[in-house]
Amino acid sequence: MFVGTWNVGGRPPHRGLNLRDWLTSTPSSPDIYVLGFQEIVPLNAGNVLGPEDKGPAGKWLSLIRQVLNPAGIHGDASEADSPSAEKPPRMVGIFLCVWVRSSIMHRITALEVSCVGRGIMGCMGNKGSISISMTLERTTFCFICTHLASGEKDGDEVRRNSDVAEIVKRTRFQQSRRLAAPPPHLPETILEHDKIIWLGDLNYRLASANSDTHQLLQKNDWESLLQKDQLLIEQRAGRVFAGWEEGRIYFPPTYKYLANSDIYAVDQAKSREKRRIPAWCDRILWRGKGMKQMSYVRGESRFSDHRPVYSLFSVLMNDGLFDRGGVKAAAVDSRKREG
Repeated sequence: MFVGTWNVGGRPPHRGLNLRDWLTSTPSSPDIYVLGFQEIVPLNAGNVLGPEDKGPAGKWLSLIRQVLNPAGIHGDASEADSPSAEKPPRMVGIFLCVWVRSSIMHRITALEVSCVGRGIMGCMGNKGSISISMTLERTTFCFICTHLASGEKDGDEVRRNSDVAEIVKRTRFQQSRRLAAPPPHLPETILEHDKIIWLGDLNYRLASANSDTHQLLQKNDWESLLQKDQLLIEQRAGRVFAGWEEGRIYFPPTYKYLANSDIYAVDQAKSREKRRIPAWCDRILWRGKGMKQMSYVRGESRFSDHRPVYSLFSVLMNDGLFDRGGVKAAAVDSRKREG
C-alpha cells in the first residue's frame, strides 16, 4: 500500500506537472494507493464561503490516472463514489482518493466518507479532515486526510492537538446504522477499524525556535532538529496520537520553501514570501496490527512550498490470504463527497 500526502499551496496543476517520480518510486507495484492533498484551492474567503470549485480535483485525478493507468498499458480507470446517503459538510481544499487494482475492486465493500470541519469558528472546512472507510475481504481500513491548525507560535500545538481529538471524536461512518442487519465487524468510528492511516499537513512546527535552530539548519542536522519537533514532543508526552506509530524521519523539513526553489523561506528579507522556520509539517502515521512500514521519504517537486511525503506499507490481511490478481487499477475518490 502506497500512502502519499502533499500540500500543493493552492495552485491548480498544469499538464506538464510530473507525478511519476512521486507515484512510481517504489520497488514494486502497490495494490492500493492512498493519496491525500491539502490546499488544492487557495484558502481565501471566496473559496471558504462561496461556491465550490470542483475543477482542481478533476485535474489532479487526471494527472494521477495518467501515471497509474497510462493509455494502452493498463487501460482506463473507473471511479466509484461513496454510497453515503447524507451529503457531508463541504471541505475546502482537502482532497482524498484511493486507487486499487481492478482485480480487487469487487472485494471492496462498505465504502463510506466522513468529513469534519475545524477551520473558522471550529466548523468551517478550510481546516479539518476527510476520512474514507472501506472493507477489503474481512479487513477494515480507514484513511484520514487532514489539514490541522496553522501557526508557529509556542502554544499553537495545543490547537492542533485539539483538532486531532475532535476529528477522532466527530468522525462517524453511518452505514452500520442504515443496514437492517449490519455485519458485526462494520466500524462506525476511526479507532474501530483494523488498519488506520492518518496523513496530511499536520502543521506541527519546531518548538522554541532560536539561534541554535538556525545553526542546526545550516548544518543539515536533522536528527538534532527533530528533538524540537512538536509532534514528537506532544506524542511522547501522551497529549496526542497515543497508540499511533510513525516511522523514523531521515529526510529534511518539508516546509516552507520559496517558490520554485530549494531554498527555505527563512531570513529572506527581500522576498515577498512569509518567513517560516522550516518544519516537518507533512506526516504519515498508522495504527493497527499487521502493518509494516517499508519506507518513509519525501519527494523533491518544487511545485509547492511543501514537499510531498510518501510511505510504502506491507499489510497483512486479517485472514492472512490475499490474491493480487491483475494489474489494472480502479479509483475510489472523495471528490463529490468533499462538497
